Amino acid sequence: MEITTMNACRHRCVILLLTLLVSLNSAWAQTPQQSYFEWTDLPFSKSELAQRRTNLIDRLKAQNKSGLVLIPAKDGFSYGETFRQLDDFYYFTGLELPNALLAIELASGNSTVFTPSMDLRFHSSSRPNDFPGRPLLNDEEIARQSGLTLKNIEDFAAFADSQANTTILINNHRSGELRFASKAYIATHSPVQILMEALKFNHGISDFENTYEAIAQVRMVKSDAEINIMKKASAITVESIKEVAKTIEPGVDERYLEGVLEGHYKKLGAQRLAFGSIIKSGPNSLWPWRILATHYNRRNRDMEAGDLVILDVGCEYENYVSDIGRTFPVSGKFTHRQKEILTMEVSVADQIIAYLKPGIQFKDLRNLTDKIIPEDAKQYMQVGLFFGHHLGLSTGDPNISEAVLKPGMIFTVEPWYYNHDEQISVFTEDVVLITETGCEVLSKDLPRSPEALEQLMKR
Repeated sequence: MEITTMNACRHRCVILLLTLLVSLNSAWAQTPQQSYFEWTDLPFSKSELAQRRTNLIDRLKAQNKSGLVLIPAKDGFSYGETFRQLDDFYYFTGLELPNALLAIELASGNSTVFTPSMDLRFHSSSRPNDFPGRPLLNDEEIARQSGLTLKNIEDFAAFADSQANTTILINNHRSGELRFASKAYIATHSPVQILMEALKFNHGISDFENTYEAIAQVRMVKSDAEINIMKKASAITVESIKEVAKTIEPGVDERYLEGVLEGHYKKLGAQRLAFGSIIKSGPNSLWPWRILATHYNRRNRDMEAGDLVILDVGCEYENYVSDIGRTFPVSGKFTHRQKEILTMEVSVADQIIAYLKPGIQFKDLRNLTDKIIPEDAKQYMQVGLFFGHHLGLSTGDPNISEAVLKPGMIFTVEPWYYNHDEQISVFTEDVVLITETGCEVLSKDLPRSPEALEQLMKR
């Protein structure tokens, strides 16, 4: 009997010990909770971010606007890609907070971010040890470093109710009338359209006005900090194109060049692509990117001797983009006619760049191109409004085509040439920054002439 009792006691002790060990092991296995700024940083000072919001308020007031500016953040769930904040929210806050809203009251100038209390991407009820959660609302460093007031997103409904008779100012991402969510059976709606629908349905708000032009006026002129980041993005793209040039030869396919290019981006520190790389050779080079994009992922043609291959590519660095283009001969040497056309097209680009300075308008550039493009080339040249586009947080940064050029504006110069009669297409694209006296070519370290491009291809 005593032996039986002793064995039972030992058995209970073993169970207790095992339970304690399991408990301790669970504690040791717990993934530690990390704060927002352990994962990211704020590339802009809070004074610069505050100035951006002040600039927007001043622009809107100059347009006799009044009311409440609302800017949504990105839906914060992972679908196999890293989180990338929406441009406007990032521009005015510098924050990568998911599922948040920025509210700017024009009358008072107060700026508030309504944020979830916790980052839902760091939660999992089935695997709590692996997903420790991440505080947002109560992370004092977010408010301190950004200079913004943070409130719980759960309080936004009551706040919206209080704004029922207020004009809601929202960026429609193009000038003109606001576009609401459609009733189509298949459609892709923007976060802004979704927000407007929610405000109408949940809070009876119906008075909306478009802030596109005011936001464009503010975002078109880059700060010194933005310019430095964009110089880095351009430098990464330039060096990566140089790397690709060494691998161009007959028998190599377009997708292989993509791999070399995009791998080099990451080696040099770029986080993402600015857009899907456009690398097109031979007959593919004769088609604009929108047509090529309809062919799904089949841009993998084997290049042949005598072909031209066009690179229209760019990386994203710290959320800012680059967009640069060059044309290379697959065999390593341009034919006489290919060289003649490329020399003409580069000359047009050179003359546009030489003409750029503060005080002119884009219409002046269109007038210039009408004069400098040879008559026999005009039917093949797509310049006009397509001479280039603004860059910043996207390759389609908000802009106003009638705007006067100012120091700090960054855009591309890219006269296109598509000649289906001779089956020749060439393309040169550079990133330019308007300065106090003219412009600076941010992609200047990438050769442009036919002879220099041939030299670049030599291993």
